[in-house]
Amino acid sequence: MRLFVSEGAPGSLPVLAAAGRARGRAELLISTVGPEDCVVPFLTRPKVPVLQLDSGNYLFSTSAICRYFFLLSGWEQDDLTNQWLEWEATELQPALSAALYYLVVQGKKGDDVLGSVRRALTHIDHSLRRQNCPFLAGETESLADIVLWGALYPLLQDPAYLPEELSALHSWFQTLSTQEPCQRAAETVLKQQGVLALRPYLQKQPQPSPPEGRAVTNEPEEEELATLSEEEIAMAVTAWEKGLESLPPLRPQQNPVLPVAGERNVLITSALPYVNNVPHLGNIIGCVLSADVFARYSRLRQWNTLYLCGTDEYGTATETKAMEEGLTPQEICDKYHIIHADIYRWFNISFDVFGRTTTPQQTKITQDIFQRLLARGFVLQDTVEQLRCERCARFLADRFVEGVCPFCGFEEARGDQCDKCGKLINAVELKKPQCKVCRSCPVVKSSQHLFLDLPKLEKRLEEWLGKTLPGSDWTPNARFIIRSWLRDGLKPRCITRDLKWGTPVPLEGFEDKVFYVWFDATIGYLSITANYTDQWERWWKNPEQVDLYQFMAKDNVPFHGLVFPCSALGAEDNYTLVSHLIATEYLNYEDGKFSKSRGVGVFGDMAQDTGIPADIWRFYLLYIRPEGQDSAFSWTDMLLKNNSELLNNLGNFINRAGMFVSKFFGGYVPEMVLTPDDQRLLAHVTLELRRYHQLLEKVRIRDALRSMLTISRHGNQYIQVNEPWKRIKGSEADRQRAGTVTGLAVNIAALLSVMLQPYMPTVSATIQAQLQLPPPACSILLTNFLCTLPAGHQIGTVSPLFQKLENDQIESLRQRFGGGQLEETLDLKAKMSPKPAVAETGTTAAPQQIQALMDEVTKQGNIVRELKAQKADKNQVAAEVAKLLDLKKQLAVAEGKPPEVPKGKKKK
Repeated sequence: MRLFVSEGAPGSLPVLAAAGRARGRAELLISTVGPEDCVVPFLTRPKVPVLQLDSGNYLFSTSAICRYFFLLSGWEQDDLTNQWLEWEATELQPALSAALYYLVVQGKKGDDVLGSVRRALTHIDHSLRRQNCPFLAGETESLADIVLWGALYPLLQDPAYLPEELSALHSWFQTLSTQEPCQRAAETVLKQQGVLALRPYLQKQPQPSPPEGRAVTNEPEEEELATLSEEEIAMAVTAWEKGLESLPPLRPQQNPVLPVAGERNVLITSALPYVNNVPHLGNIIGCVLSADVFARYSRLRQWNTLYLCGTDEYGTATETKAMEEGLTPQEICDKYHIIHADIYRWFNISFDVFGRTTTPQQTKITQDIFQRLLARGFVLQDTVEQLRCERCARFLADRFVEGVCPFCGFEEARGDQCDKCGKLINAVELKKPQCKVCRSCPVVKSSQHLFLDLPKLEKRLEEWLGKTLPGSDWTPNARFIIRSWLRDGLKPRCITRDLKWGTPVPLEGFEDKVFYVWFDATIGYLSITANYTDQWERWWKNPEQVDLYQFMAKDNVPFHGLVFPCSALGAEDNYTLVSHLIATEYLNYEDGKFSKSRGVGVFGDMAQDTGIPADIWRFYLLYIRPEGQDSAFSWTDMLLKNNSELLNNLGNFINRAGMFVSKFFGGYVPEMVLTPDDQRLLAHVTLELRRYHQLLEKVRIRDALRSMLTISRHGNQYIQVNEPWKRIKGSEADRQRAGTVTGLAVNIAALLSVMLQPYMPTVSATIQAQLQLPPPACSILLTNFLCTLPAGHQIGTVSPLFQKLENDQIESLRQRFGGGQLEETLDLKAKMSPKPAVAETGTTAAPQQIQALMDEVTKQGNIVRELKAQKADKNQVAAEVAKLLDLKKQLAVAEGKPPEVPKGKKKK
């Protein structure tokens, strides 16, 4: 078969994605042709894409080609998919062709483009909501999804044309866009140029006719409410009327929390943060905050939930940090464990237990798993060439070596990577290597090490993945990363290190080694649980009754989805393995990356000094959570989201609903006589509530937040249309109508307070206190919208929930966290720390003074490396390099050596 595509031809997107799904099913040659090349001999006009079959016949409609590839994959046709394809051809394509032409050829923007497709986008969104499924035709991706995704991608890949209120569409689009075949298709067709890649092709096409049909407004409520069935409305009204009596009894609290037979037992972990680093906002959203939202949601669902985390404390980085700060590794761990715990406490993270890995339980469990692997033949021994410092009498970990890069000649390359050229380095390849502790030249020596035989465990891993992945909620990036490792073939991985700070290796001949942190760090979850309860095995050796959710950034996926499962499967001790691996992409800071050494970005210990409450930080980080692709923290965007979504949308609605009760009805919820329009609103809120549940059950945290904000928007529209502040002054019928609108609105506010709890727990509690929401309704969230504040219920004092963020306030914070705090720190150090006395050339200073200078050189070297790696401003780099050279001169003199002369200058 031969597939003809053209660069910039929109139809090439879905066919390439469909071809990617069918890869390996048939031999396929892909050829790129020009938009004016006539591939099909019997067509009067050029046409791409085209699939020429082995029989010599041609397929030349996008849906027909995609259908052919899906049939090759074993897909079975169904009526719903065919209906979607008919709709795509007759309704979507005319509207979309016009929108793309306006945008790309005529240069129009905004509503001029979106207006022609808004109705079609709303239809897709509403269909997804109605069927409560992640895809157009059900629980699994179908031909319809690929055809519609390919048609929409050129437009919707720009967030400006993906309306935020269409949360179901947003979720569907992001899910497909992160799949490997779709990503490859987009890269091939759009060439990193976005929608502009279509211009040469579209300029050669006739101008499409504007789509016909009634005008589509920006108010989704009328159209969406009109499509609700009478049965849905009746069911919503029945559930509403049952009220608080629908709530089940609260689960009794346990201490410790242990699995209960017959219940859903949810075990949640967030990746253990490395102890020597202060977490920045990206670290916080990537693991602990995301996991906290799901843990709080699980408790609202009355699932038996245990949420745990802790600091990862062993390894080279801890030894390095201890050396920098003049402390022992244990003292460093004690110090930073407290810092981490304080940060997470301020962010209101609801751990059931926050532990640490430097415990006897960690040693016991790690060594037991190792012994079981060893006894079953899954551990190998091999010799590794390493650098050894004779003066320090130890092998040097990568972080303790510095030298000349063998690739680019950079003189301060680390033992694992060169910051200048970016290439990975084996420490023994460095030219002129130096021990960073004593500055002596290390020698290459052999060392015996232990390896986990991953190739021998690969078949077990594949079988486990085959049972686990179907129907699970592993994120697309996690699936892709694990499959990439397996596609390349697993290789033995070294599990020991020549260090002192770590879990000892219980094997003769290896007494001076410890386990490599990537082998035993994930075992930390088990040991932290074991320190919480001596019945830890009921969680960790109970795969039949426990649902394990693990949260992390994507760089941690191999350790949780491959290394630990292989270790546990090889140990053959019935360990609980991850059911749902939830990995985020990366969060960047403004236009770059977080950097503690350069003072760029907000770190956890700084957020509380900004004057912005923790719940606002939580909201914004979750709003921009990098679910399908990397995202960036932006001060301007934070201001906009606070002032629009929180202040003007959510806060405005909840405050107005409560104030109407206080001002017009003496603080008591009025009688409610529901009209058909009110009943339809109940059904619509119920539909959105179920969408929220569906998204959170699938751990689509960001999209569920948008769904909640949609309810608030509809509440505002409801109040605005019905104007209770006017009706309260009118006739008896008007006053009754004002009461119904106010009562229904304040009940929507009560519902929102519970839906908000996983995201903004403090604000949620504040709303519930203001509304005097009955305690059972605060702790349980059902899938139906209930009347939890019946007529006659007395509410408390209502006050505003949010404060406006001002431009000057945000600009000041932007300056402060754009490198400003580093300058303040350096100035402070310069004022408070006198320069070390410099000994005369030829004499040697005291060892403590030399060590202090070495530490300063190391710190300053790290600052310079970080700046160079980030391609910082040349003047800034030069200033820091000058400081580094000055410190090196002081160190050379202190050691009794003549100062180094800069290259290119002769001694006088």
